[in-house]
Amino acid sequence: MAEVAALERIDRERQELNSAVVRFAGDSGDGMQLTGGQFTLATALAGNSLATFPDFPAEIRAPVGTTFGVSAFQINFGARTIMTSGDELDMLVAMNPAALKTNVADLKAGGVVIVDSGAFSEKNLRKAGYDEDPLDNDSLDKYRVLRIDMSRLTLEAVKPHGLSQKDGLRCKNLWALGLVYWMYGRRRQATVDWLSEKFATKTDIAEANIAALNAGHSFGETAEMPAEVKTYRVPAADIQPGTYRTLTGAEGTAWGLVTGCHLAGLPAVFCSYPITPASSLLHILAGLKQYNVVTFQAEDEIAAAAAAIGASYGGAMGITSSSGPGVALKGEAIGLAIAVELPLVVVNAQRAGPSTGMPTKTEQSDLYQAVYGRNADSPMPVLAPRAPGDCYETAIEAVRIASRYMTPVMLLTDGYIANASEPWLIPDATEMPRFDVTFHEEPEGFQPFRRAEDTLARPWVKPGTPDLEHRIGGIERSDGSGNISYDADNHQRMTDLRAAKINGIANDIPEQAVDQGEASGKLVIVGWGSTYGPISRAVANLRTEGLDVAHIHIRHIWPLPRNLQTLLSQYEQVLVPEMNKGQLLTVLRAEYLVDAKGLNKVTGKPFRIAEIETVARDLVES
Repeated sequence: MAEVAALERIDRERQELNSAVVRFAGDSGDGMQLTGGQFTLATALAGNSLATFPDFPAEIRAPVGTTFGVSAFQINFGARTIMTSGDELDMLVAMNPAALKTNVADLKAGGVVIVDSGAFSEKNLRKAGYDEDPLDNDSLDKYRVLRIDMSRLTLEAVKPHGLSQKDGLRCKNLWALGLVYWMYGRRRQATVDWLSEKFATKTDIAEANIAALNAGHSFGETAEMPAEVKTYRVPAADIQPGTYRTLTGAEGTAWGLVTGCHLAGLPAVFCSYPITPASSLLHILAGLKQYNVVTFQAEDEIAAAAAAIGASYGGAMGITSSSGPGVALKGEAIGLAIAVELPLVVVNAQRAGPSTGMPTKTEQSDLYQAVYGRNADSPMPVLAPRAPGDCYETAIEAVRIASRYMTPVMLLTDGYIANASEPWLIPDATEMPRFDVTFHEEPEGFQPFRRAEDTLARPWVKPGTPDLEHRIGGIERSDGSGNISYDADNHQRMTDLRAAKINGIANDIPEQAVDQGEASGKLVIVGWGSTYGPISRAVANLRTEGLDVAHIHIRHIWPLPRNLQTLLSQYEQVLVPEMNKGQLLTVLRAEYLVDAKGLNKVTGKPFRIAEIETVARDLVES
């Protein structure tokens, strides 16, 4: 209670901000993701809207102190609705020279940079590529620099707890967190509770970390800060009442898949092979066995896809996941599922490529692969969630379409969505409409490829159902009977039927809505996937300026919504921002002959709001 009273008193003296962007950066062993996660928790408890962006190094064991091993965690939080993890940083916490070098360019002029001066040794400066100490020259003059020997102060704080110097320095991230808690008026208790629980069997470690956290906070209270370094208050956001939790895209996808299978009345069988950034889906689902989930880690990508198809053949919902390189390996198996017409959900957590590319960096460059990337004419539905919370709903939709239309469905997330988090209003699954699967059990007149009139889907038969034995395989099947067929006319008919089935899904999905703005006008910005946040905020800003700009965001990538062509024709100009070289742009031009323009970025980082604003403003004002 004393902490609460003190914070309330000091809050009145703080500079009020509508929002703030903070990034913690250090070596991959410095605990930056843990630090960011705890700051996120404290910020959520303070009632702010927020969005986060963890940035992992690609090197598993990069040399300590090098730029290759820098790990960072960014959070944008505010009193308004937060749509992105933020453009420029208001505050950067850099635990060593390498963290400063790789991140300082993102700090706004006048922003605060807090550095551990104790880590700025000649050796560490050299590892980071500095010729001279940036703290001793004018290279940081446009920022407000707070030099603190966090290493020394941390060791002093944990000394009573008997830790070695190496273990003591591992508490440095908690010292920095305590200081930032002080600067933004965050309460420590949730972190104290978390540390006590996490290290319940190692009380010396728990007490040392808590001591470091409190020492950093006390430093903020008692130290004579430079006059230009202020403390801040970010009021709580006006958020819809309810029970919330912080949700990552990987968690949203996993829980959506489980919920979708529950609503379909099917067990979920998840077969996967580890690959960044898709591996977290396997980790999460492996802990959900009590919800009728089976997980299987295969020996390779092909085996994972084939096992998932086998699960669907057996009457479960087969699910597999990967990133672009792994999906390429799964290609033949996905084609098999299209040919034999079995449900399958394929989650593609996109990353920068081609080939191995940049495994921990985000990109949207697998849309061609999803829509076109298989041999022969083999269409399949493609969906793309726009944010971590939307992953939950989109995963449910993927299960619905796969089970209703007896088809594989690809769900395109990306590294940014998978790792990013946002507050999520927990839904009541008991109120969601069910779409229970009915397995065919009637022998009379049974033919394995006789199609339903409304969906063109073939019947789903569990193996072992009496009197319903039938052939199934990758060689072309005869329409109706499913017997092997090399007949030319039959192949034409089966190819046409498979395409018509997928195209018909457009009649079973919502018409495309306008997210912001009018249904006609001067410019519409069309996005998909994780570009939603920066596009949405950019359009909101431009409309505040009085510019005639609208926003359309597409969830159903294939087939496209049935009214999309008519909708796009109502605008004078169409702009399509993508983290690729223009893949949705190509699809829209090919399908609708629309003269759309692309805005493309493949840096491994999400779009900044300002990047979209600048291009859109030029188009509207030209």
